[in-house]
Formats: sequence, structure tokens, C-alpha cells
Amino acid sequence: MAATASFEPMAEDRHGTAAELSELAGLLRRYVMQETLEPLKRIGRDLAFGGAAAVTLGIGLVLLLVGLLRALQSETGSVFAGEWSWAPYFLTVIAGAAALGMAAAMLLRSPGTGARGK
Repeated sequence: MAATASFEPMAEDRHGTAAELSELAGLLRRYVMQETLEPLKRIGRDLAFGGAAAVTLGIGLVLLLVGLLRALQSETGSVFAGEWSWAPYFLTVIAGAAALGMAAAMLLRSPGTGARGK
């Protein structure tokens, strides 16, 4: 007997194709969220903590430099009196520049050159 051609599997195939396309769209949506949105959220969180740390350390450095200036002006007696009254300001600027230089050196070094990395 010859097999009769039936169009019913074609209808089932259309429903299967629609389900597969729906599954593919869901899979694509989950993949995009996993590979783009979640890393962006992590980067945003890291930037927020880094920004807060930078502001806090900046305020702390300014307070330390003001304290150094005040100590140089008041605790050194008459060493920086008269014509040497500019010296505490100069020494404070030098200390600030040294702190900035150390921070820049730490930022610019490559990741594997630390005390632990080789």
C-alpha cells in the first residue's frame, strides 16, 4: 500500500516552529541580560565604591595637609618666623605633591608588579 500524504504534520510543525522561536527569543533575552546588563551593573557598583573611596581619601589627604601646615606653623617655634614664613606652605605643597606622585605611580604600574606579583 502506498503511504498517503497528510498535511497534519505540517500543522504540528508550524506549532513546533513557533514554540522554538519563542524559546529562542527567551534564550536570547536571558543571554543578553547575562552578558551585558549584569556586567554593567557590576561595573557601576565598582565605580560607585571607587568614587566614594576617592572622595574620602581626597578629603583625608586635604585634612592631613592642613594639619601638617598647622603643625609646621605653630610647633616649630621661631624657625619659620620672619623671612622664612613661606617655608611651611612650601613644605606642605611638597608633601602634597609627593602624595599625588605616589598615588599616580600606584595607578600607572602594571597589575603584576606589586609586592606579591611576579
